[in-house]
Amino acid sequence: MPERFAELVRLMARLRALDGCPWDRKQTHDSLKPYLIEETYEVLETIDKQDAGLLREELGDLLLQILFHAQIAAEAGTFTIDDVMQRLAEKLVHRHPHVFDKDKQEGGSLEPEEVVARWEEIKRKERKDNDQPASPLDGVPKTLPALLRAFQLQARASRVGFDWPHNREGVAQVQEKIEEEFRELREAWGAVAGEGQRRIESEFGDVLFAMVNLARMLKINPEEALRKATNRFADRFHHIEAAAARSGRTLETMSLAEMDSLWEEAKRKSA
Repeated sequence: MPERFAELVRLMARLRALDGCPWDRKQTHDSLKPYLIEETYEVLETIDKQDAGLLREELGDLLLQILFHAQIAAEAGTFTIDDVMQRLAEKLVHRHPHVFDKDKQEGGSLEPEEVVARWEEIKRKERKDNDQPASPLDGVPKTLPALLRAFQLQARASRVGFDWPHNREGVAQVQEKIEEEFRELREAWGAVAGEGQRRIESEFGDVLFAMVNLARMLKINPEEALRKATNRFADRFHHIEAAAARSGRTLETMSLAEMDSLWEEAKRKSA
């Protein structure tokens, strides 16, 4: 394992060398950002497909991005891949005292929720020790997809008690909040154009935010739920396309009723 990893580090350095690959040499931390995001989502897609072989390949592509950024940093003299691994090892040990602290070895007796609470408390203390603001919302990147960021911010606020009760009554209260936000959206829709459009956007955002709260209360990840719903939409739409092609037609020549019928057929097949 160490030799394989060392070989990857050497290969990355070779690609970035003066006589290496022109494309690799041209890259920067900023230019690589889209590739890091793309590779991450490709990993997620292979997990959905439950394809172990493909997951192995995509994890390798994701690892390449980490090696790439570490090599660029090493060339700039800021840090190396060894520094990255050392810091990660330190954090894993420090944030799991219930596993690694001999005086507090209680890992098997803790519930997952307790582990998360302790993890967040340790992170807050780390920020305080480093003279960083210790807000419960710290650490949630603004660059996360909007649904996922909303979910994470709400979860962080919940850990300090800013939340509805996590029971049937709480779920009912969240549903009432969603209905309230929908009423406000309908009112905004009836407003005068111009200023009304900005209000519509704002109220629509409030509806989505409230829906994320409901997802969280129901123990559903809204980002995952929407991603899977979008995949189902694409699969069913492709079914309509395939049916049209088999009949020698295009979607433009089909009626909405015909497409709806094929859509329902696709739903039945995937049920």
